[in-house]
Amino acid sequence: MTFVHRVALVENIPEGINYSDSAPSHLSLFQGWMNLLNMAEKSVDIVSSQWDLNHSHPSACQGQRLFEKLLELASRNIEIKLVSDILPVESKVLNDLKSKGAEVLYMNMSAYNEGRLQSSFWIVDKQHVYIGSASLDWRSLGQMKELGVIVYNCSCLVLDLQRIFALYSSLKYKNKIPPSWSKRLYGVYDTQNKLTLQLNETKSEAFVSNSPKLFCPKDRVLDIEAIYNVIDDAKQFVYIAVMDYLPIVIDTNAKR
Repeated sequence: MTFVHRVALVENIPEGINYSDSAPSHLSLFQGWMNLLNMAEKSVDIVSSQWDLNHSHPSACQGQRLFEKLLELASRNIEIKLVSDILPVESKVLNDLKSKGAEVLYMNMSAYNEGRLQSSFWIVDKQHVYIGSASLDWRSLGQMKELGVIVYNCSCLVLDLQRIFALYSSLKYKNKIPPSWSKRLYGVYDTQNKLTLQLNETKSEAFVSNSPKLFCPKDRVLDIEAIYNVIDDAKQFVYIAVMDYLPIVIDTNAKR
């Protein structure tokens, strides 16, 4: 069965960069995020590697408004769960949201592979999702080039993404990976069994991947395998946009 869903690309163009009038334009990242929060009636789940929405810089006003909206939702007893590899005491945003009733789930990434959490996604009311490059950081709303997608009313995709969120949640404050994962954390869709759906009346296929391999239970596709799959399926062209391309390991702990 094929389901019809509405999808929107959301984008942040850094201040001072102007494209031609004929260039395609998308919904702003800030407005897309605010739309999701305005739709929230029961729950907001967010995974982000950065939590810095307050700053004195003039372009930080959108981050402040987003933070105030999250505080408002928490005060209305909407369930808010936040996953990060930053301790709440290290982020005023996380600490303030926690004091208002949000559940903050800390992942000790350095205990697993000495890495950082790079996932960035939202789940709202178990119906709507955002997946993209932007973290909860004021720079992502003003000074950085960010791109993401919002899919509305897609419980099937949410089901798969929720399993990654549940996996992250199960690791809160732990310092080792369990010897085996619960079946409830297995992937729902993969490269051989993709979700078939209509996105804005265009026939599409989707599945959710993850990294590193430690975080990939049975049927969960590794990110690099997902990239290979997309390239292998290409019929005419492959367009790639990345922030960095350096195919070696970067020591994030090295002194600069």
